[in-house]
Amino acid sequence: MPEPAQQVRDWLATYDSSTASVAELLCDRHPRQAVALTEIGPDLAARDTTYGELADRSAALAAGMAALGVGPGDHVATLVGGGTDLAATALAAWRIGAVHIPLLTAFAPSAIAHRLTPATRLVVCDDDQRAKLDPGPDLPAEPPWRVATTGHAPLREGDRTLDDLADPGAGAPAEAAAVGGGAPFVLMHTAGSAGPAKRIPVPVRALAAFHAYHHYGLDVADDDVFWNTADPSGAYGLYHGLIAPLLAGHRTLHVQAGFDPELVLDVLALHQVTNLAAAPTVYRSLRATLKTLPPEIAVRRLSSAGEPLGPDVLEWARDVFGVPVRDHYGQTELGMCVGHPGHPDLADEPRTDSLGAALPGWRATVLEPVADEEAPPGAFGRIAVDVKASPLMWFTGYHDAPTATAARFTPDGRWYLTGDTGTRDREGRLYFSSRDDDAILTSGYRIGPFDVETALLEHPAVQEAAVYGVPDDLHGQLVAATVVLREGFTGDDGLAEDLREIVRTRFATHAYPRRITFADELPRSPSGKIRRSRLGPSRA
Repeated sequence: MPEPAQQVRDWLATYDSSTASVAELLCDRHPRQAVALTEIGPDLAARDTTYGELADRSAALAAGMAALGVGPGDHVATLVGGGTDLAATALAAWRIGAVHIPLLTAFAPSAIAHRLTPATRLVVCDDDQRAKLDPGPDLPAEPPWRVATTGHAPLREGDRTLDDLADPGAGAPAEAAAVGGGAPFVLMHTAGSAGPAKRIPVPVRALAAFHAYHHYGLDVADDDVFWNTADPSGAYGLYHGLIAPLLAGHRTLHVQAGFDPELVLDVLALHQVTNLAAAPTVYRSLRATLKTLPPEIAVRRLSSAGEPLGPDVLEWARDVFGVPVRDHYGQTELGMCVGHPGHPDLADEPRTDSLGAALPGWRATVLEPVADEEAPPGAFGRIAVDVKASPLMWFTGYHDAPTATAARFTPDGRWYLTGDTGTRDREGRLYFSSRDDDAILTSGYRIGPFDVETALLEHPAVQEAAVYGVPDDLHGQLVAATVVLREGFTGDDGLAEDLREIVRTRFATHAYPRRITFADELPRSPSGKIRRSRLGPSRA
C-alpha cells in the first residue's frame, strides 16, 4: 500500500476521472461471489447478497427505471430502511447516471416534500411508508414522479413494485453510465439553523474522501465484519455504511430493526462483528445496559462520530472492550475529515478530550474569531478546513443557495468554515468547544430549529416558538422548545403533548421536543433575533 499522500492521489485519479462510473466502482469491478451486504432482521435472521447478485438486481432495476423514463441527471428518491432494496435501488439509479436522494423513514410528508425536487422521476418506498406520499397539504395530487414499493403488490393505482421494475420484459440493461468525477450522484440535505434544509450535491470525486476515511479512519480490513449502526439514509450511514464499504469491496451489515442496546449486543456476538462504527448514543446505551462483555464479542476497532464522546464513556469502553473508541469528526458537506485514525500506520493513542487531527487528504485548523487568519495554538477560534491544502475537499456549495454557500467560505475561498468553535494544540489536534449555529445534535441526528419551529407554528395555540438543544447524558442533546401561546390558550401537559405530536406528524418522529415550557415572551436582541442562549437547561 502506498504512503497516505500517494494513496489519496491514486484514489483521486480513479474517482475524479472523466470515465468514472459509480455502479462500476461500487459493484461491477468486485468478485461476483464476494458478499456485498448482509441484511439482518429483528429476529437476527441474516440474508447475504453477493456483488454478483447486486449487479444483476441493480441492472434489471436500471432497465425498468429507464423504461419509466428515468434518465441521466434525473432524481430517484428512496424512503427505504437499510438493506438490499436500498443498495440495489441506489446502484440502479447510478447505473443510468441518475442522482439518488435518500430520505429518512422518520420523516413526515412535509419534510419529504421539501426534499423531493422537480427532477424527481421515481420514489421507491417501503410499504409502510407509502401513505406519506399520498396527495395532501404538502404533496401534489399529480406529482412528476412515479412510486414503486418494496412489497409484492402495488398499493395504489399506477404504482409499481421493485419486482415489476426488475422484470426481464423491461429490456436489456444498458452499460453502467460513466458520468465523470464532477457529476453529482447523491443529493443530500442538511438541517438549517435559520431556514429549511439546504441541498448538497455530492460529486463522484467525493468517493475518494469516503474511501480514505474507510481505510485510514475506520481501518476496515478485508477480513473484517464491519457494521456501521447509523441510518443508511443519513450522511454518516450512507457515506460510510453503504457507499464506502461497497467501494472498497467489503461486506457491510444492515440491521432492519429499531435501536435497542440488547439487539446491538446480540448482533455483535452472533455475527462476530470485528469493526464497529456508531454514534455516541449507542455507546452510552451499551454502558447503561452491559454488565460484562459476552465472550463471543471480540471487536478490534471501535469508532464514534456525530458529537464529542465524553471521557467517562471512552474510559468505560476501553475497560470493557479492551480497545479504545476512536472519535472522528466531519459534516454532511465533507464526510469525515478529522479524527484518531485506526489504521496501524497512523494509529495514535486517542486523547479523550480531543477530536483528533486532520486525516490523510485534509488540513484542518482553527481561525481567529473574527480575522480569517490561523489562531495560535491554544487560542479559541473557528474550526476550519484549508480548501487549497485539502485534496479530498469536494463540497463547493449548496444547490441554489448562494447566500448560504457564501457563509460557509471565507471571501477569498481559502477556508471552509465548519460552524464549530474550538482550539488546537501544537501537534495539530483539535478540541471542540461549541457550535456557532443553533443546530441540535441528538442521537446522531442533526436537527435544525427552523424545521421544528415551523411545525409548532402550525398549531392554532402557538403564537411564537423557539427551539434549542439542552445537554443530555444519553442522547448528547435533547430538543427543547419555549412556546408563547395565543390569547385564550393555557399551557399544560395536554397541550405540550399535542405540540410534540404535531412535530412528529408534520416534520419527523425523531425531532419532537422532549422538553416544552411556556413563556409570556421570548428573549430577543435589539435587532429582534431570538436569544437562544437565554433558553438553556435551567428554563427547559
